[in-house]
Amino acid sequence: MEENTVVKEAAPLRKKLYVSHKDESIRMFKSNFMDFFSRTPFWVPLVIYVPLMFVFGYRSIAVYNNAWYLFAGMFVGGIFIWSLLEYFLHRFVFHYHPTSEAGKRFMFIMHGVHHDYPNDSMRLVMPPSLSLPLAIFFYTITWLIGGFQYGESVFAGMVMGYLLYDELHYATHHATWQWGWFQRLKKYHMKHHYGDPEKGFGVSSPMWDNVFGSKFKG
Repeated sequence: MEENTVVKEAAPLRKKLYVSHKDESIRMFKSNFMDFFSRTPFWVPLVIYVPLMFVFGYRSIAVYNNAWYLFAGMFVGGIFIWSLLEYFLHRFVFHYHPTSEAGKRFMFIMHGVHHDYPNDSMRLVMPPSLSLPLAIFFYTITWLIGGFQYGESVFAGMVMGYLLYDELHYATHHATWQWGWFQRLKKYHMKHHYGDPEKGFGVSSPMWDNVFGSKFKG
């Protein structure tokens, strides 16, 4: 199924909300430095977080002597935790509607630009300026709850969940894979963009939309 077919199937829910179908990247900051770092190629999270995930996985088994099956269970648990965080971040943070002009400007930079220019290939994954502070915050939480021995195992799974989210988000906008599950995921996300942006907040999975009643009707 071609991308334009997916978009056409998603569009009838309500008037299209996009500004551009092109892979174009608008300027958001007067500062060249800030504008440069607002754009992130899809491979950047892989370069940063894949080694980090393997370091924590290695430490869990080789340094803290966790059994492989214990590590595997905590790792899968971390993916599950991220899937829930992904849903709540997208629904309640990225789609927050402030009333002040400064708040509106901030939310446009945070996420609104993506809905106006959904095919901008340079703004489909989190920039490190956002993902790294979040990573430090969530690592601290897992460490406070589980210590190094267990917290790092869970965090490694959360990193994996984040990478699946970021790379699948990029893929739903630019990949043309014909796999059935991917085409369903792509169609689901296109409904969020071109149908109803207040539904379908799950990017890597619609699971939590089903749980919390934000799935598309019909």
